[in-house]
Amino acid sequence: MRLILFRRESCRIEENEITLKLYSPLTGDFYKNDVDEYGWNNGVADYPTLFSGVDMAYYEESIREAVEQRDSDDGGNLMPYFDEDRNPGVRKKVLSAVPTVEIRDGELMGCTTVKLKEPLTEAEMQDLQDYLKGQFSDGWGEGFEQQEIQTGDGVLFVHFAEEPFDFTVEQVQGTETSKEQPVPKRPKMKLVGQDGNIFAILGRASRLLKENGQPDQAKEMRNRVYQSGNYYKALNIISEYVETELSEKVPPKQKKRSDRER
Repeated sequence: MRLILFRRESCRIEENEITLKLYSPLTGDFYKNDVDEYGWNNGVADYPTLFSGVDMAYYEESIREAVEQRDSDDGGNLMPYFDEDRNPGVRKKVLSAVPTVEIRDGELMGCTTVKLKEPLTEAEMQDLQDYLKGQFSDGWGEGFEQQEIQTGDGVLFVHFAEEPFDFTVEQVQGTETSKEQPVPKRPKMKLVGQDGNIFAILGRASRLLKENGQPDQAKEMRNRVYQSGNYYKALNIISEYVETELSEKVPPKQKKRSDRER
């Protein structure tokens, strides 16, 4: 039997308790809020806008929470539904396969984390991928794409598999983490010459923070911006978390929250 060699990284599966990530494309149907000139929300648009993974990167947090909510009953593991008669090797070797989402190179993608007892052959890997594709189109994914995902500016429906696709497979390398992690520096982001819409600015800042290993700061920033009620206050809040042209006037999170929100 041959060990499988992955496309993106030239590495063989050799150790027990192997963790893989299987990435897959996402699409979405977005129904934008119909807000009139007086600021009243009259519901959502009648027809959706087709979203790609790049469009949905801004809504990563809401989509991830929706996946976790769907998985809350059984932990999200898709392998208990795999028929052993289909491939005994897959049933024996795969401990779990749990779907979620992850941003890669600015694009939100499906990310199924697979844990193995021992390496898969190429045939077993192919059977596993075919099974997961079936789950995304007719099983788990069919139910998830009917779930309304509420966002601040509309309703989103996310599809894990609408068209034929191939998984991108990567092996997670074990790393030792130090007890004390250095505090990441604020990522830099230009305001001048960019889209001035506050939601576009917030989306860029949020993605930069997440790519910089600061998802908690991104969540805190978004919550504060939504509560600010003022365009210029929102810009100043964003400039506390990412370095912009305004950051010289706004030190990074040095004031108390009560002072910052006045």
